[in-house]
Amino acid sequence: MISVTDLINYDITDTDLAKQVAEHLTIGVKQTTATLELLRDGATVPFISRYRKEMTGGLDEVQIHDVQVTARHIKDLTDRKKTVLKAIATQQKLTATLQAAIITAATLQDVEDLYLPYKQKKRTKAMIARENGLQPLADFVLTHLSEEIPTEAYINDALADAAAVLAGLHEIIAEQIGEKAIYRQWLRERMQRDGFLTVTVKRDGEEKDAQGVYAQYYDYSESLKSLQMNTFRILAVNRGEKDGVLSVKIDFSEERMRHFIQIKERNGQGDSGEGYQVLLSAIDDAYKRFIQPAVARELRQELTVLAQGQAIKVFGDNLYHLLMQAPLKNKIVMGFDPGFRTGSKLAIIDANGRFLKKEVIYPHKPASEKQRQEAAKRFQSLIHEFDVALVAIGNGTASRESQEFVANNLPSGVQYSIVNEAGASVYSASEEARSEFPQLHVEERSAISIGRRIQDPLAELIKIDPKSVGVGQYQHDLNTKMLDEQVGQVVEKAVNQVGVNLNTASTPLLTHIAGLNTTLAQNIVDYRDNNGVFTSRIDLKKIPRLGPKAYEQAAGFLRILDGKNILDNTDIHPESYAAAKKLLDLADITAQQLATAPANERLTRYDNQMTANQLGIGIETLHDIVGSLKKPGRDGRSEMVGALLKSDVLHIEDLQPGMKLQGTVRNVVDFGAFVDLGVKHDGLVHISRLVKRRVKHPSEIVSVGDIVNVWVVEVDQKRQRIGLTMIAPEEKV
Repeated sequence: MISVTDLINYDITDTDLAKQVAEHLTIGVKQTTATLELLRDGATVPFISRYRKEMTGGLDEVQIHDVQVTARHIKDLTDRKKTVLKAIATQQKLTATLQAAIITAATLQDVEDLYLPYKQKKRTKAMIARENGLQPLADFVLTHLSEEIPTEAYINDALADAAAVLAGLHEIIAEQIGEKAIYRQWLRERMQRDGFLTVTVKRDGEEKDAQGVYAQYYDYSESLKSLQMNTFRILAVNRGEKDGVLSVKIDFSEERMRHFIQIKERNGQGDSGEGYQVLLSAIDDAYKRFIQPAVARELRQELTVLAQGQAIKVFGDNLYHLLMQAPLKNKIVMGFDPGFRTGSKLAIIDANGRFLKKEVIYPHKPASEKQRQEAAKRFQSLIHEFDVALVAIGNGTASRESQEFVANNLPSGVQYSIVNEAGASVYSASEEARSEFPQLHVEERSAISIGRRIQDPLAELIKIDPKSVGVGQYQHDLNTKMLDEQVGQVVEKAVNQVGVNLNTASTPLLTHIAGLNTTLAQNIVDYRDNNGVFTSRIDLKKIPRLGPKAYEQAAGFLRILDGKNILDNTDIHPESYAAAKKLLDLADITAQQLATAPANERLTRYDNQMTANQLGIGIETLHDIVGSLKKPGRDGRSEMVGALLKSDVLHIEDLQPGMKLQGTVRNVVDFGAFVDLGVKHDGLVHISRLVKRRVKHPSEIVSVGDIVNVWVVEVDQKRQRIGLTMIAPEEKV
């Protein structure tokens, strides 16, 4: 046996870690080595992705994050192995074979399987039987199956008769079989391949499911292999089980498992004798009591983790596209928060997002005819007074009626758009909203938020908990920690890809910039309030507690629109300013000539390896500098889809099969996409109706915020359901 002092020094070096990460992610060892070194040095994912491409071989944000997460998992696995090895060695039960098995285990589950027999557990019947001296008898029986069991020799004060001896013997053998890693691993592999998830409705399930939400799962079965491709069903079944409607189990042939254990435990012995009958009984009990329930729980958990991971990814993709919708620049907007009894709240927002005026009108019943006429006059008056170009209508209560009111009273040349107002009330009641607009009511702040959402979705949505914005599926059933990590990653990616205006960005927005935290973000805002606008990125070095590392990480993502140096309005990092200026000199381009066709043509000619060598920079950095100089001030969102602008109104009663419409994708889920047509309830384009070919996931075809052409397939006015297709009728086969 191996003692604690004799344990090998099992750990993982930085070199081995980089190799394992590279193998797991199928990327180069040099890439993982450089990435891990940068992360250990305090570099952020956005900074590494944007400004250290030569070192990482051009890994993007997702790949760098994967390196980070994979390395953490490998370290966690290593730490667990060390803990398990020490625990078993302390019991003086660690053999060389067991040590090798633990060290080479590929997964945490494999380690736990090997550790199970040595794990401290509650007092069991098998433990009591061992204390009563029956372990030697169990060892004898397992090696002499065909012989009679000498029960008489083991009768004592604790074991009154042969029946008590046999009962204790049964417990020891059943527990030993149930704790062997080989059986759990064998069953796990075959259940994953051949098992079925079987779902039935509970006796009182239909009464609890009055709306029939889970009706399709009342008598349902699907292979575990197939479920890995349809993970949204796992979450639906889990919720139905939690709600007390559904009963769920995993089915697998017990005979196959029993036969496998029998062969292993017989170890070449015959299949008859008293000992053999005890073994058969113990195998049956071990399978039903220990092996099958444990493996079934593990597989259910694995399926749930898989489903949650997919749902979190879908949520992240949807959130990213929502945040990255193109802003509506240089337009005065009216935010319109619909309401019936309490009226509709209006807010005028100037082209820079500054709140100008509020108003409450009563355009809908139960308001009187006089109030409704006055609402129309006041609405039109505000549009003329402030030269409003667009009305942004929230899609909540009274949205359809408000669309009709707006469309009927819009002056010529003015348009409206439907804005997803999910989470607007969360922001309106927040401390930040109260601080920004202390004199306004919650509903009035909501109208401002709706208006700003169409002007700059990223800057406005960043103020609220992203889980409140209504994109994704089953997000309230997901692992909170995993979801928060994904949200943080997506928000960080979006904010840093776009960059922020250093002279207008709010504290919450600045908090998501690489290298900054809440304290530094607030210090920047305080400095701006006390000293006026920033005129140079260098001024950031004057910010209290913003040291060299934070400056390095953040500077390239903070923009100054009208500063002393035009490079401050690009995503060129200050560390590359000298190279950028030298490039402009080589190309004979002045700052005033930037973004013109002749200047861009000259810059293209210098975008080559020879120039990179001449400037002393890598080719990837040169590509980025050239791209930034061609379009100073760009934020990456100009290429994204903006809002769908309208001037008419549509009702669900107007919809007819075959009708062609245009709508905005509001949500993408595993089974399709929901499209806002402006008729209160979104229509569903099932995954089979996105394109003619088969796709694995709707996100291959559409994203949140996309403006798409659809055709009406069916309309169920009673259930308020609209079926749509994106396959044009003439394309059908």
